[in-house]
Amino acid sequence: MKPGTPLRQRRVGALALAAVLLLLVPTPAHAYIGPGAGFAALGSLTILLLAFVAAIISLLTWPFRLLWSLVRRRQSYGKALVRRVVVLGLDGLDPQRTARLMKEGRLPHFVKLAEQGGFKALGTTYPAISPVAWSSFATGVNPSRHAIFDFLDRDLRTYVPILSSSLVAPPARRFRLGPYSIPIGKPVLKLLRRSKAFWTILSEHRIYSTVLRVPITFPPEKIHGVCLASMCTPDLRGTQGSFTYVSDEEAAPGAEHTGGTRLRAERRDGAFRVDIPGPDNPIREKAPVLTVPLSVQPLPGGKEAILSLGGTRFTLPLRTYSPWVEVTFKPGLGIKVRGICRLYLNSLEPHLSLYITPIQIDPERPALPISHPSYYATYLAKLLGRFSTLGLAEDTWALNERVIDEEGFLKQAWLIHDEREKLFFNGIRKTREGVVAMVFDVTDRVQHMFYRYLAAGHPANRGLDEERYRTVIDDMYVRMDDLLRRTMETIDEQTLLLVMSDHGFKDFRRGVNLNAWLRDEGYLVLKEGAREGGDYFQGVDWSRTRAYTFGLTGLFLNRKGREAQGIVTKEQVAPLLAEIQKKLDGLKDSGTGQVAMRKAYSTAALYPGPYLDRGPELLLGFNQGYRASWEAALGKVTAEVFSDNTKAWSGDHCIDPVLVPGVILSNRVIDAAQPTILDIAPTILQVFGVEVPAYMEGKPIFTAGLRQASGKEARAWQAVTSS
Repeated sequence: MKPGTPLRQRRVGALALAAVLLLLVPTPAHAYIGPGAGFAALGSLTILLLAFVAAIISLLTWPFRLLWSLVRRRQSYGKALVRRVVVLGLDGLDPQRTARLMKEGRLPHFVKLAEQGGFKALGTTYPAISPVAWSSFATGVNPSRHAIFDFLDRDLRTYVPILSSSLVAPPARRFRLGPYSIPIGKPVLKLLRRSKAFWTILSEHRIYSTVLRVPITFPPEKIHGVCLASMCTPDLRGTQGSFTYVSDEEAAPGAEHTGGTRLRAERRDGAFRVDIPGPDNPIREKAPVLTVPLSVQPLPGGKEAILSLGGTRFTLPLRTYSPWVEVTFKPGLGIKVRGICRLYLNSLEPHLSLYITPIQIDPERPALPISHPSYYATYLAKLLGRFSTLGLAEDTWALNERVIDEEGFLKQAWLIHDEREKLFFNGIRKTREGVVAMVFDVTDRVQHMFYRYLAAGHPANRGLDEERYRTVIDDMYVRMDDLLRRTMETIDEQTLLLVMSDHGFKDFRRGVNLNAWLRDEGYLVLKEGAREGGDYFQGVDWSRTRAYTFGLTGLFLNRKGREAQGIVTKEQVAPLLAEIQKKLDGLKDSGTGQVAMRKAYSTAALYPGPYLDRGPELLLGFNQGYRASWEAALGKVTAEVFSDNTKAWSGDHCIDPVLVPGVILSNRVIDAAQPTILDIAPTILQVFGVEVPAYMEGKPIFTAGLRQASGKEARAWQAVTSS
């Protein structure tokens, strides 16, 4: 999922880090030896002799190495129940919608798979949010054990939201040379998810894994296999996705874009011209923003234009995405930082309207490590063509802010999905033994942005056509059925297939600003008696504030000894939490009279794990139709507690997890009565005959061996329609 504004992060230090890593960390661009370098090396007689000797030794030892390899393989796979496990992750696939469409005959291959093995609702995590749920999928433990509670965490010194899953920071030391300030040493690049992923445990037993676009894998871990990072992989500017919008119109007052940058182009010599911003210059003292020039030359007829971006020249018709365009930024000293983007012309007349996707890390020349091994992304790009590398690539905020329309969003989403399919089927073909795990995002993004068409009168559809896109979500499910068909045709009987999602989906009509509620109840205090505060808790008087909220799912106490300005003592925690929890349970919307909060859950009661203190004290179980407001997610205090959600982002799952379970289908009978997402990791370990670690809380879903369904078992999926 991509919750827009909360993911708009501060620049990584004052650097984009791309050029820093090009300087300091080996990358595929440096490791590649071109033909010239190769011939130069072979010109050395010594190297030739050494290569000849090495070849002779390799030939002589080949039988022994082959024997050792067979022994290792037998040890690794000797207890395996199948040769391969394929996990087809469909983020956000809803069990009720899936079951209804199966019953209507629109998902025949989902039915076929369910009748081979099973189809059940899959319990999600508390909270029901993608980074949390997929982390539990990987590790088999709850959030207090893998330490991911939301997309965001907070800086305990400043209360400013920070990314929860990874830490990226520049080297602490720098060398000054005239106008340059050159980093010394390696930057900090760290995955913050705790506990071991199942593919790490399999690696310890020499079982191979191909992990593709599974959330919370940036930076990628070293495993016996390959990994391509996904959710929270930044763009080249160090953000979670910042688009660029170019127009020759003067922006209306207050028309700033939350999810990107608006630029005004000037028309000179018949062409629109503007400089497109990229990353900050990492080798300059004040880190000025690097730019590349863009020109747009309309052609006669007004239906296409010649574009030139950073030296790349191409013709682009209206309302058509360009191929990936390489963009090169030059900080100085011969350094080049490369990214890729796509461009989309909304209009040329009467005004220019041009959307540019976030400038992403180029998989052919990654400026940050986005894969393991480091050359894997380059290999895939050379083999399959360039592809999106941004963690949250489908640009939901561009649609939220009408920089693109629904048609433009869908075109982009399906272009990205087609790239992901190529990655997935290549992974299946190349991985004959072990695990292939791939997560597709389009199922989540389309539901987020088009749920408003499923109910007449949704506040997000005021003034818009409510009919044209009414079937988009169901049509997307049908397209996933075809993906499943092709997957089933690709695998054999020695492959266990798991089709799963991390959560389901519901409507999002009304936002709840709990910071405003906390203010009204006296738990949060603003300075000088103000009623409203700014983003990132601007205006909050921490010396009198006992509780606050930010992100999408949690309420925090301002605890003494934890937060920099905490005031709630250890003795005050329990009674204060009980008091707030009692008031929140069943909280009603003053505007509609409906229950907005089904239940506020005590995190400690749910998850007494070692990283509990990093999470919120209460997890917010909103009712269907409600969610944390956009402003509350940024730590803002608004005048009113409840408000209409008027953004295109109109479907959600950051509510009571009881309301939004995911799905699990398999070509083997699922024995577990109520499987949860924590069960998948231990299940995969069990299937390969690897002992499940005692700390894993999930339980294998196959307890009677791997078998296919028959008779009543084959029809059991129909019960899901009424659940």
